[in-house]
Amino acid sequence: MPSRKRLFFWGLPLFWAACLLLATVGLPWLEELFKQVAPGHRQVIYTRDSFALLLGNHLRLVGLAALISISLGLAGAVFVTRPYGRDFLPLVSQVASMGQTFPPVAVLALSVPLLGFGALPTIMALALYGLLPIVRNTLVGLNSVDPAILESARGMGMSPFQVLWQVELPLAANVILGGIRTSVTINIATAAIGSTIGATTLGDPVISGLVNGNTAYVLQGAILIGFLAVTADSCLDRLQQSVSPRMDSRAL
Repeated sequence: MPSRKRLFFWGLPLFWAACLLLATVGLPWLEELFKQVAPGHRQVIYTRDSFALLLGNHLRLVGLAALISISLGLAGAVFVTRPYGRDFLPLVSQVASMGQTFPPVAVLALSVPLLGFGALPTIMALALYGLLPIVRNTLVGLNSVDPAILESARGMGMSPFQVLWQVELPLAANVILGGIRTSVTINIATAAIGSTIGATTLGDPVISGLVNGNTAYVLQGAILIGFLAVTADSCLDRLQQSVSPRMDSRAL
Protein backbone atom coordinates (compact mmCIF):
# COMPACT_ATOMS: atom_id res chain seq x y z
CA MET A 1 0.00 0.00 0.00
CA PRO A 2 1.53 3.41 -0.99
CA SER A 3 2.46 5.66 1.91
CA ARG A 4 -0.18 8.29 1.04
CA LYS A 5 -2.94 5.69 0.85
CA ARG A 6 -1.70 4.09 4.07
CA LEU A 7 -1.82 7.45 5.84
CA PHE A 8 -5.36 8.06 4.55
CA PHE A 9 -6.38 4.53 5.52
CA TRP A 10 -5.18 5.04 9.10
CA GLY A 11 -6.36 8.65 9.20
CA LEU A 12 -9.46 8.09 11.34
CA PRO A 13 -7.68 6.03 14.04
CA LEU A 14 -4.92 8.65 14.13
CA PHE A 15 -7.52 11.39 14.52
CA TRP A 16 -9.18 9.66 17.48
CA ALA A 17 -5.79 8.89 19.03
CA ALA A 18 -4.87 12.56 18.73
CA CYS A 19 -8.16 13.53 20.40
CA LEU A 20 -7.40 11.09 23.24
CA LEU A 21 -3.91 12.49 23.76
CA LEU A 22 -5.14 16.08 23.61
CA ALA A 23 -7.85 15.31 26.16
CA THR A 24 -5.35 13.54 28.44
CA VAL A 25 -3.05 16.55 28.42
CA GLY A 26 -5.57 19.34 27.96
CA LEU A 27 -8.44 18.58 30.37
CA PRO A 28 -6.66 20.30 33.30
CA TRP A 29 -6.57 23.49 31.20
CA LEU A 30 -10.35 23.56 30.91
CA GLU A 31 -10.99 24.39 34.55
CA GLU A 32 -13.18 27.41 33.77
CA LEU A 33 -15.36 25.31 31.50
CA PHE A 34 -15.79 22.56 34.10
CA LYS A 35 -16.71 25.16 36.72
CA GLN A 36 -19.83 25.77 34.67
CA VAL A 37 -20.63 22.06 34.86
CA ALA A 38 -20.14 21.81 38.63
CA PRO A 39 -20.58 25.36 39.97
CA GLY A 40 -20.99 24.24 43.57
CA HIS A 41 -17.53 22.67 43.85
CA ARG A 42 -14.28 24.47 44.59
CA GLN A 43 -12.18 21.81 42.84
CA VAL A 44 -13.43 20.69 39.43
CA ILE A 45 -10.33 19.05 37.93
CA TYR A 46 -9.50 15.55 39.14
CA THR A 47 -5.97 15.68 40.58
CA ARG A 48 -5.57 12.59 42.77
CA ASP A 49 -3.68 10.93 39.90
CA SER A 50 -2.68 12.29 36.53
CA PHE A 51 -4.89 11.43 33.58
CA ALA A 52 -1.83 10.00 31.82
CA LEU A 53 -1.25 7.57 34.70
CA LEU A 54 -4.92 6.56 34.75
CA LEU A 55 -4.86 6.02 30.98
CA GLY A 56 -1.72 3.90 31.15
CA ASN A 57 -3.10 1.69 33.93
CA HIS A 58 -6.44 1.36 32.14
CA LEU A 59 -4.69 0.20 28.97
CA ARG A 60 -2.56 -2.25 30.94
CA LEU A 61 -5.57 -3.89 32.59
CA VAL A 62 -7.54 -4.13 29.35
CA GLY A 63 -4.49 -5.38 27.45
CA LEU A 64 -3.71 -8.16 29.93
CA ALA A 65 -7.36 -9.21 30.07
CA ALA A 66 -7.54 -9.22 26.25
CA LEU A 67 -4.41 -11.38 26.06
CA ILE A 68 -5.99 -13.94 28.40
CA SER A 69 -9.36 -13.85 26.60
CA ILE A 70 -7.78 -14.22 23.16
CA SER A 71 -5.53 -17.08 24.28
CA LEU A 72 -8.30 -19.02 26.01
CA GLY A 73 -10.94 -18.18 23.41
CA LEU A 74 -8.87 -19.22 20.40
CA ALA A 75 -7.54 -22.35 22.09
CA GLY A 76 -10.99 -23.43 23.25
CA ALA A 77 -12.66 -22.79 19.90
CA VAL A 78 -9.92 -24.58 17.96
CA PHE A 79 -10.08 -27.54 20.35
CA VAL A 80 -13.83 -28.08 19.99
CA THR A 81 -13.70 -27.83 16.19
CA ARG A 82 -11.24 -30.74 16.00
CA PRO A 83 -12.63 -34.29 15.77
CA TYR A 84 -11.28 -35.19 19.22
CA GLY A 85 -12.87 -32.18 20.90
CA ARG A 86 -16.33 -31.87 19.38
CA ASP A 87 -17.96 -33.51 22.40
CA PHE A 88 -16.85 -30.52 24.49
CA LEU A 89 -18.46 -27.90 22.21
CA PRO A 90 -21.56 -27.38 24.42
CA LEU A 91 -19.40 -27.05 27.53
CA VAL A 92 -17.05 -24.46 26.01
CA SER A 93 -19.97 -22.46 24.61
CA GLN A 94 -21.76 -22.47 27.97
CA VAL A 95 -18.67 -21.41 29.90
CA ALA A 96 -18.05 -18.55 27.49
CA SER A 97 -21.71 -17.48 27.68
CA MET A 98 -21.66 -17.55 31.47
CA GLY A 99 -18.60 -15.33 31.49
CA GLN A 100 -20.52 -12.52 29.77
CA THR A 101 -23.96 -13.05 31.31
CA PHE A 102 -22.51 -13.07 34.83
CA PRO A 103 -22.22 -9.38 35.82
CA PRO A 104 -18.61 -8.16 36.15
CA VAL A 105 -19.51 -6.54 39.47
CA ALA A 106 -20.51 -9.95 40.80
CA VAL A 107 -17.24 -11.46 39.56
CA LEU A 108 -15.35 -8.72 41.38
CA ALA A 109 -17.31 -9.28 44.58
CA LEU A 110 -16.63 -13.03 44.49
CA SER A 111 -12.96 -12.74 43.54
CA VAL A 112 -11.91 -10.08 46.06
CA PRO A 113 -11.88 -12.52 49.03
CA LEU A 114 -9.61 -14.85 47.03
CA LEU A 115 -7.44 -12.39 45.09
CA GLY A 116 -7.60 -9.27 47.22
CA PHE A 117 -8.23 -5.71 46.08
CA GLY A 118 -6.66 -4.06 43.06
CA ALA A 119 -5.80 -5.07 39.52
CA LEU A 120 -5.90 -8.88 39.68
CA PRO A 121 -9.65 -9.40 40.26
CA THR A 122 -10.34 -6.69 37.68
CA ILE A 123 -8.28 -8.53 35.06
CA MET A 124 -10.08 -11.76 35.93
CA ALA A 125 -13.51 -10.16 35.53
CA LEU A 126 -12.57 -8.51 32.23
CA ALA A 127 -11.05 -11.73 30.86
CA LEU A 128 -14.24 -13.68 31.60
CA TYR A 129 -16.46 -10.91 30.28
CA GLY A 130 -14.52 -10.63 27.02
CA LEU A 131 -14.38 -14.36 26.33
CA LEU A 132 -17.75 -14.91 24.64
CA PRO A 133 -17.31 -12.71 21.52
CA ILE A 134 -13.93 -14.31 20.78
CA VAL A 135 -15.13 -17.89 21.24
CA ARG A 136 -18.34 -17.29 19.30
CA ASN A 137 -16.66 -15.56 16.35
CA THR A 138 -13.83 -18.09 16.20
CA LEU A 139 -16.33 -20.93 16.07
CA VAL A 140 -18.32 -19.18 13.33
CA GLY A 141 -15.17 -18.39 11.36
CA LEU A 142 -13.71 -21.89 11.53
CA ASN A 143 -17.01 -23.61 10.80
CA SER A 144 -17.64 -21.39 7.78
CA VAL A 145 -14.49 -22.51 5.93
CA ASP A 146 -15.48 -24.37 2.76
CA PRO A 147 -14.99 -28.14 3.32
CA ALA A 148 -13.78 -28.43 -0.29
CA ILE A 149 -10.86 -26.13 0.49
CA LEU A 150 -9.95 -28.22 3.53
CA GLU A 151 -10.13 -31.41 1.49
CA SER A 152 -7.87 -29.88 -1.16
CA ALA A 153 -5.36 -28.88 1.50
CA ARG A 154 -5.29 -32.38 2.92
CA GLY A 155 -4.96 -33.79 -0.58
CA MET A 156 -1.82 -31.66 -1.02
CA GLY A 157 -0.28 -33.53 1.91
CA MET A 158 -0.71 -30.87 4.59
CA SER A 159 -0.69 -32.04 8.19
CA PRO A 160 -3.66 -31.16 10.45
CA PHE A 161 -1.61 -28.36 12.05
CA GLN A 162 -0.66 -26.96 8.63
CA VAL A 163 -4.30 -27.02 7.53
CA LEU A 164 -5.29 -25.12 10.67
CA TRP A 165 -2.45 -22.58 10.55
CA GLN A 166 -2.19 -22.01 6.80
CA VAL A 167 -5.80 -22.45 5.68
CA GLU A 168 -8.47 -22.33 8.41
CA LEU A 169 -7.18 -19.48 10.57
CA PRO A 170 -6.34 -17.19 7.62
CA LEU A 171 -9.75 -17.73 6.07
CA ALA A 172 -11.48 -17.18 9.42
CA ALA A 173 -9.27 -14.21 10.38
CA ASN A 174 -11.80 -11.53 9.44
CA VAL A 175 -14.52 -13.02 11.65
CA ILE A 176 -12.09 -13.75 14.51
CA LEU A 177 -10.75 -10.19 14.49
CA GLY A 178 -14.34 -8.96 14.62
CA GLY A 179 -14.83 -10.87 17.88
CA ILE A 180 -11.60 -9.51 19.32
CA ARG A 181 -12.65 -5.99 18.35
CA THR A 182 -15.99 -6.38 20.13
CA SER A 183 -14.36 -7.91 23.22
CA VAL A 184 -11.72 -5.20 23.62
CA THR A 185 -14.11 -2.30 23.00
CA ILE A 186 -16.61 -3.59 25.56
CA ASN A 187 -13.90 -4.16 28.16
CA ILE A 188 -12.51 -0.63 27.81
CA ALA A 189 -15.78 0.67 29.23
CA THR A 190 -16.23 -2.22 31.68
CA ALA A 191 -12.74 -1.77 33.16
CA ALA A 192 -13.91 1.41 34.89
CA ILE A 193 -15.69 -0.67 37.55
CA GLY A 194 -12.27 -1.88 38.71
CA SER A 195 -11.93 1.44 40.51
CA THR A 196 -14.55 0.26 42.99
CA ILE A 197 -12.12 -2.34 44.37
CA GLY A 198 -8.90 -0.35 44.31
CA ALA A 199 -7.67 -0.77 40.73
CA THR A 200 -6.34 2.43 39.18
CA THR A 201 -8.32 3.11 35.99
CA LEU A 202 -10.04 5.91 34.13
CA GLY A 203 -13.02 5.01 36.28
CA ASP A 204 -11.37 6.73 39.28
CA PRO A 205 -12.70 10.22 38.46
CA VAL A 206 -16.09 8.74 37.57
CA ILE A 207 -16.42 6.91 40.90
CA SER A 208 -15.06 9.88 42.84
CA GLY A 209 -17.47 12.21 41.07
CA LEU A 210 -20.45 9.97 41.79
CA VAL A 211 -19.52 9.67 45.47
CA ASN A 212 -18.98 13.41 45.91
CA GLY A 213 -21.67 14.63 43.55
CA ASN A 214 -19.06 16.25 41.31
CA THR A 215 -20.36 16.12 37.74
CA ALA A 216 -17.10 17.56 36.38
CA TYR A 217 -15.11 14.54 37.60
CA VAL A 218 -17.63 12.16 36.04
CA LEU A 219 -17.50 14.02 32.74
CA GLN A 220 -13.69 13.97 32.63
CA GLY A 221 -13.52 10.22 33.16
CA ALA A 222 -16.31 9.61 30.65
CA ILE A 223 -14.60 11.73 27.98
CA LEU A 224 -11.33 9.83 28.27
CA ILE A 225 -13.02 6.41 28.35
CA GLY A 226 -15.10 7.36 25.31
CA PHE A 227 -12.11 8.56 23.31
CA LEU A 228 -10.14 5.45 24.27
CA ALA A 229 -12.97 3.11 23.23
CA VAL A 230 -13.46 4.86 19.88
CA THR A 231 -9.71 4.89 19.24
CA ALA A 232 -9.34 1.17 19.97
CA ASP A 233 -12.41 0.27 17.92
CA SER A 234 -11.19 2.34 14.97
CA CYS A 235 -7.68 0.83 15.12
CA LEU A 236 -8.99 -2.73 15.29
CA ASP A 237 -11.40 -2.01 12.44
CA ARG A 238 -8.52 -0.89 10.23
CA LEU A 239 -6.45 -3.88 11.36
CA GLN A 240 -9.33 -6.17 10.47
CA GLN A 241 -9.53 -4.63 7.00
CA SER A 242 -5.80 -4.65 6.32
CA VAL A 243 -4.71 -7.99 7.76
CA SER A 244 -7.55 -10.21 6.59
CA PRO A 245 -7.14 -9.76 2.82
CA ARG A 246 -3.40 -10.37 3.10
CA MET A 247 -3.95 -13.54 5.14
CA ASP A 248 -6.67 -14.71 2.75
CA SER A 249 -4.34 -14.33 -0.21
CA ARG A 250 -1.71 -16.42 1.57
CA ALA A 251 -4.27 -19.14 2.24
CA LEU A 252 -5.40 -19.21 -1.36
